[in-house]
Amino acid sequence: MNNSEHYRQKDHLDYPEATMFQMVRRIAQQYPDEPAYEFYDRVTTYRSFIRRIERAARAFLASGIGAGDAVTICMPNTPQALVCFYAINRIGAVANMVHPLSAQNEITGFLNISESKMILTVDLFYEKVEAALAGVNHPVTILTCRMQEELPFPIVPVYLLKKGRDYLKFPRAPHLLWTKFLKRGDKADVTLPEPTFDRQRTAVILYSGGTCGSPKGICLTDLNFNACAMQAREAFGGEFSKGLKMLSCMPLFHGFGLGINLHTVFIHGACCILMPTFNNKSYASTLRRKKPNFIAGVPTIFEALLHMPQLDGLRMDFLMGMFCGGDSLSVELKKKIDVFLKDHGATIQVREGYGLTECVTASCLTPRDEYRENSIGIPFPDTVYRIVRPGTDELLPAGEEGEIILKGPTVMLGYLKNPEETAKTLRVLSDGDTWLYTGDLGYMDEDGFVYFRQRLKRLIITNGYNVYPATIENIIDGCEEVSYSCVIGVKDPRRMHRVKAFIVPAEGVEPSDELRERIMEQLRLHVAKYALPREIEFRKELPKTLVGKVAYRLLEEEENAKEQKSVPNTEKETQTA
Repeated sequence: MNNSEHYRQKDHLDYPEATMFQMVRRIAQQYPDEPAYEFYDRVTTYRSFIRRIERAARAFLASGIGAGDAVTICMPNTPQALVCFYAINRIGAVANMVHPLSAQNEITGFLNISESKMILTVDLFYEKVEAALAGVNHPVTILTCRMQEELPFPIVPVYLLKKGRDYLKFPRAPHLLWTKFLKRGDKADVTLPEPTFDRQRTAVILYSGGTCGSPKGICLTDLNFNACAMQAREAFGGEFSKGLKMLSCMPLFHGFGLGINLHTVFIHGACCILMPTFNNKSYASTLRRKKPNFIAGVPTIFEALLHMPQLDGLRMDFLMGMFCGGDSLSVELKKKIDVFLKDHGATIQVREGYGLTECVTASCLTPRDEYRENSIGIPFPDTVYRIVRPGTDELLPAGEEGEIILKGPTVMLGYLKNPEETAKTLRVLSDGDTWLYTGDLGYMDEDGFVYFRQRLKRLIITNGYNVYPATIENIIDGCEEVSYSCVIGVKDPRRMHRVKAFIVPAEGVEPSDELRERIMEQLRLHVAKYALPREIEFRKELPKTLVGKVAYRLLEEEENAKEQKSVPNTEKETQTA
């Protein structure tokens, strides 16, 4: 029988019946003076972290937010976002996690489907969030924080001079500034109830596109996140503990960032080095100055490592683990990264993981001491993988390709207000257990190593984020001057893939820069910045399949063949976002 149950780190882990906040509080009680996180050299201890969380929790209660209410967090990695996340969990509310670069209409949709009563954002995004409220069908308060409130003094004047002063006029009444929000809680006569653990309670909503490209809210529990964090530590090698540091640049609105870069760190007493954005210079500087023990990211981040002259001569023997997820890590790129690590004195190799937001994030990881080419590793403890004939429960033998399905304590409750999609993805099989159908093709060998082949669903991954072509095509095709379109992913050395749109103008319409810009204006209203086409090409017609559908795979082959023949230049683009 093809299964993975006999090849793992441990057969079973014991998961406490505790909320995410309670897990962090336990660590704070054990190690109150250990650093929980650093933000631009400002260190916050676990004792201070818990105090900040409880202060924010009282402010939420004083503002009318209670158990079961949803609060949207539309933030980069900042201390206020962390505090808000765990404060929401502290009072039994629901954290609705949204990408701050989401389009205005997307934010409207996320607020509506989650029925959020409040949204936390940073002043840089205030105007977009305020505009998004125009389409929301219920009252929402904008809670606005400012980056300079968390920066150490020497940096504040520079930040204000370059960026911060442009946003000092926000927020506008009746919306709240974070500092005033906290004072509201200080003045109110509220008592925080003891948290209650419920394994069937939605604690967090993360978002993923659907098979047709429409966003789906993924309902995740305290157990999902706690189990993922405990499993990850075991898969890492059991070496995650106090005194160690993780460079956390993966965003907290992403399952990988929230589940691995943050929650896994906090419940084991380690320290997060928070980065709100990624760029080569700051990443290299942080590696050199902070010497983190663990780094986790998408292939584009690690590919960028190879081109950072600031790291020349740096001995990186401080690294104990490097974990890659969010997109497939090519054999060639892995070899380059491993050579880079060896040349810089590191004793580790990059380890590739695999997972889905529907099970928080990673659920499979290559072992520390054994790599098999093209394998994504072995499943986490208590997570079982099987390979079945696509769409069925027919188990396939070792080495035969089929759909990857899995079960375990990290599998979601379901999709928010979407029972039809939930029923397609979560299926109770003959063993009585609920299995997650991933929509990905792969196989397993006799030892339980998993090999990812391709996605059943049409999907583009750029910088680790899912982009669903149908979403973009529907908006483009809605333009009167467009006949039809096709959106594909083109291999890109910087982003792994970049989005390209092929457009056939309507009869009598001539292609032009003005038409291209009008289409882009429509896209910016509905599509997140990272998902916008980096290039638009007009054609008189597009290749078709025998049944009359656009042959998007043929377009992908054509474009990728061009990339191989020419020296990539990702800065030269027909139409940038």
